[in-house]
Amino acid sequence: MTDNGEFDEDELEAGRVLFAREASFLMGAVAIDGLPSTDLPEVAFAGRSNVGKSSLINGLVGHKKLARASNEPGRTREVNFFVLDERLRLVDLPGYGWAKASKTTVKKFQALGHDYLRGRPNLKRAYLLIDARHGLKDVDKEPMDAFDKAAVSYQIVLTKADKIKPSEVAAMVAKTQAAIVKRPAAFPRVLATSSEKGAGLPELRAEIMAACGIVLER
Repeated sequence: MTDNGEFDEDELEAGRVLFAREASFLMGAVAIDGLPSTDLPEVAFAGRSNVGKSSLINGLVGHKKLARASNEPGRTREVNFFVLDERLRLVDLPGYGWAKASKTTVKKFQALGHDYLRGRPNLKRAYLLIDARHGLKDVDKEPMDAFDKAAVSYQIVLTKADKIKPSEVAAMVAKTQAAIVKRPAAFPRVLATSSEKGAGLPELRAEIMAACGIVLER
């Protein structure tokens, strides 16, 4: 990593190499006792139901259909596990903030997400996805509170950054960093990404490798 806190070319290249390797769907769990073993490091992705989690996961691994995006927001109501190169699991948590589900259903799948956060010793970091066009909303405070309470390190990832001007992206990054500065479990660096254009994905891959302590042999 460079002196200004950015990843160097070797780290970005290592991320590219790792995420170009085989990625596959492992399983979907609807209850905490159905989760896979804790033998591999995991990173989890959370966000509002229309924030682009599936697109981001697919973009990271270069596989358009690994994580299935639904035309109806909020359909991801399981904890979905994907395995990368038998070294790492990417975990898609149930979306939140959807309007069409009943309150009982919402509470059930929110509870599943909370149980996952509390019960995974191999969870190295969570990534909270926020639409760059809108920034943090009141509905995002609940998962942030859950991360803080569970003492799970989490990092804000802005999605759809290609939909606004570069100056607006920079302003949103600064605004978001200021909003999380006092949150105990929040990682201080905010990333801006575009699944469609690929912007920010090399840096996110490098962040994931660093969080999980994965080093590729030369």
